[in-house]
Amino acid sequence: MRQKQVRRATQYPLRPSLCDTAIVNPKVRAWMLILIIASVCAAMTGAMVWYRSRRLTTAGLLKRMPSVDSLVVYIDFEKLRQAGLVQLLYGSQADQDPEYKAFATKTDFHWAQDLDSAILAVAPSGKYIVARGRFDWKSLRSFVDDAGGECYNTLCKIQGSSQERRISFLPLQSDVMAMAVSDDGSAATRLTETIGGPDPEVPDAPIWLSIPASILKSNTLPEGTVSFARSVADSDRVTLMFVPEGKRLAAKLSVLCRSAEDAGKVVDDLTKKTGILRSMIAHAHAKPDPADVTGVLTAGSFQANGRRVFGYWPIETAFVEKTLGAR
Repeated sequence: MRQKQVRRATQYPLRPSLCDTAIVNPKVRAWMLILIIASVCAAMTGAMVWYRSRRLTTAGLLKRMPSVDSLVVYIDFEKLRQAGLVQLLYGSQADQDPEYKAFATKTDFHWAQDLDSAILAVAPSGKYIVARGRFDWKSLRSFVDDAGGECYNTLCKIQGSSQERRISFLPLQSDVMAMAVSDDGSAATRLTETIGGPDPEVPDAPIWLSIPASILKSNTLPEGTVSFARSVADSDRVTLMFVPEGKRLAAKLSVLCRSAEDAGKVVDDLTKKTGILRSMIAHAHAKPDPADVTGVLTAGSFQANGRRVFGYWPIETAFVEKTLGAR
């Protein structure tokens, strides 16, 4: 029996193991482990750098903003500059704000040339802004320090003009800033995470507003617009867009109703109210003033397509200048 085993071992010798760790020096094994760990870390770091360097889309930024009961405003300053319309915003109330003027002076930041786009969400918990542009982060941190604020890692916090105006900001990317004005001094950190679900629809306009029902049903709207707003207050979504048309602007309304029947009723109601306003002005032996809200509203036209309602109002430059207080 013993001879048979020896003969078999001689005829069929054992093959060497593909990975015989016994022949590997312990120091070599240690270096191999270090190289493997380093390779994994490098791959993870590269993936993280790639992820963070991806250009954040407008739809992706919108998914970071509070959407429940929030007025959302989008402005594409780059497109307005290309259309020669950004000068209409000079001299606006925001431009004259003392806090903004001090900020612009000390950081050498000028929105008209340094901002490319911005999204503002006015929510019950505060105001949230995501802005794309050119930012001198070192100057911004110095401004915070000089004003008695503080910066920890990338988050900077500073007290505004009142207890409710606690300002916080941080970079989402080198050219994207997240900012919040709230009674929560760290509110800007809420903008670092996205809300789940599909990407929201982004209107094709340099300026647009997504208006919640709570505002449409309120009495805080500009004089003359309350009646028109009530006509669309029960809709699923109301978007008001502003687009350049030559030397003037046009306002375009997009309303998503609950049914095609509701859309037809909204068109009838808006058309009727526009006709009543025209009759009232004519009865007073007056003419619609292009620089006044009545001049804009009386020029409106409306149509329905399925569940959607579309509205159109031409807007003269005089109205924009008067509304924004431009000089």
